[in-house]
Amino acid sequence: MNTDTPPSSTPNTGTRRALGASALVALAVAFVAVTILSSFALRGIRLDLTENRLYSIASGTEKILAGINEPITLYFFFSEQPSRDTPDLRAYAERVRELLEEMAQRSSGKLHLTVIDPQPFSEEEDRANGFGLSPVPVGGRGDSLFFGLAGTNSTDGHETIGFFQPDKEEFLEYDIASLIYRLAHPRRPVVGLVSSLPLAGAPASATGPGRPAWAGIAQLSGLFDVKPLGEGFTNIAKDIDVLLLVHPKQLAAPSLYAIDQFVLGGGKVLAMVDPQAEQDATRSPEGQPGAGRSSDLSPLLASWGVEYDSSEVLGDARKALSVTLRPNQPAVRHLGVQAFTREDFNAGDVVTAGLDAINFMTSGVLKPEAGSGLTFEPLIQSSDQAALLSSARFTVLDDPTTLLDGFKATGERYVVAARIRGDIKTAFPAGPPAGAEAGAGLKTSTTPANLIVIADTDMLSDLLWVRTQDMFGQRAVVAWANNGDFIANVLDNLTGSADLISIRGRQSFFRPFIRVDGIRQQADVRLRSKEQELDMQLQETEANLQELDTAKNDRTSLVMTPEQEAEVKHFQEERTRIRKELRDVRRSLDVDINTLGTTLKVVNIVLVPALLTVGVLIAALLRRRRRAARLATPQPMGAVP
Repeated sequence: MNTDTPPSSTPNTGTRRALGASALVALAVAFVAVTILSSFALRGIRLDLTENRLYSIASGTEKILAGINEPITLYFFFSEQPSRDTPDLRAYAERVRELLEEMAQRSSGKLHLTVIDPQPFSEEEDRANGFGLSPVPVGGRGDSLFFGLAGTNSTDGHETIGFFQPDKEEFLEYDIASLIYRLAHPRRPVVGLVSSLPLAGAPASATGPGRPAWAGIAQLSGLFDVKPLGEGFTNIAKDIDVLLLVHPKQLAAPSLYAIDQFVLGGGKVLAMVDPQAEQDATRSPEGQPGAGRSSDLSPLLASWGVEYDSSEVLGDARKALSVTLRPNQPAVRHLGVQAFTREDFNAGDVVTAGLDAINFMTSGVLKPEAGSGLTFEPLIQSSDQAALLSSARFTVLDDPTTLLDGFKATGERYVVAARIRGDIKTAFPAGPPAGAEAGAGLKTSTTPANLIVIADTDMLSDLLWVRTQDMFGQRAVVAWANNGDFIANVLDNLTGSADLISIRGRQSFFRPFIRVDGIRQQADVRLRSKEQELDMQLQETEANLQELDTAKNDRTSLVMTPEQEAEVKHFQEERTRIRKELRDVRRSLDVDINTLGTTLKVVNIVLVPALLTVGVLIAALLRRRRRAARLATPQPMGAVP
């Protein structure tokens, strides 16, 4: 009798385990292989799903990077240890580093980035100091940190960003791209200057002492190659990057035509006109000052889509400064002299962002020309307590207080500086005027224009933004307003490439807690009245206690009566109760916020992982059931399930 067991028709358990282990090993090897291959095959491919595409650089930046011909090295300095207690600054530093890495990756190897943590008393710290970067004190332990950028090119040129200010995060890409552009194009921009004012000063002579150059022009000469255009110019050299027109009075038609063709050919212009230039020394035939001090640049402004009336001067009651016209006289408010601050600036434009104060004097007003089709972007505006005054009232003004007579604010905010963009048509549709230089005779702009117009020229004078003092025989200039910085920003912006100008301020990387802010506002409105009521009760109770204490210390009543002692005890208990209730009310202001925070923690820590776990378990259960169903199905002999 044969008792041997016949061989089974299905694989044994050991075989199935071996196959399962082999499959896992194969999957692991495949996963590693796919990861390695994808790191090479997908290098440089990124997917930005943020709402404002915060991790994608602008097309203008890509063109600037593509235009780099010689290698550029960037050194990003950030102090890790001193910043450990400033998480917001560390988060912003990470944002800066990621943007720099993105630019380096897209530069085709022309941009090299080195990240440096300058430790105290190290060679890295000496290098940061050598580039002109200065540490900023942080915390209360005397620590200081570096947070800046230095760049060098192949010709030993260097540019720096001394410190990345978090409040200018919207312009981060512009600032870095501007630094790279200057390194890639080391030639100093050329500014063509046209002015009827004595900007360059005058040398000393036998008839009197000399006058120094205006501080604003001296500052610009250190940043740009400033070339004055002579009187009666009829052409503008091709090497001129931007025109600076300061009080261009009574320009001849050929000169106006040359400016017109310069703009139509893609040239950039900063035009400063004035209805009443106080620095203009022009006098009337009778010898009276103040006559003929206006400039209007007609007919160019109209073709640029700007409406401007040289007979109107801005008066602003809210922004008016107090001035002294004569020695030994008290200062009085002058409606025509204004101090504009951050609230009056266009925070979305790089030329005004970050500035604090700019002073104007007897400025005009700019308005968009109806139907011009051009973009009119205000840069500086008045307050809503402003109105227009006749420029004739400023011709001979002995007492600025007379400007208040009949003054009535219109409630409108007037523009005193604006950026103009778009396609421009010539101001000479009938052709070039007599005496103009022959040329192409452009009728429309070849590229979209980018111009900035300011309705004041006095703002560039030393009187409104700097004070001078003698230090060891040298003339020292100290700025107390940002007038010069504003003009330098404008010219720096206009002399950049069209790609650089196209990089506008981005949305901030840091997102506000809109829901939390809304809850806080609702709680404030709901509970503030209760808090004020309790505060008033507490003040009354403490006043009553003070009166009782005074009565107790009065020499005529050395001993308090039982009624007074009971009253004191009652007020003390009442004060304790009110203070407790007041603390509860103030604490309740944060209840909804804490509840929201708890809800978010539960969702992120418990609910989402729980849902994922349930999903995985359901998927595993379904898979097991399908496998069991396949095994339960009768199979032919020798088949492997």
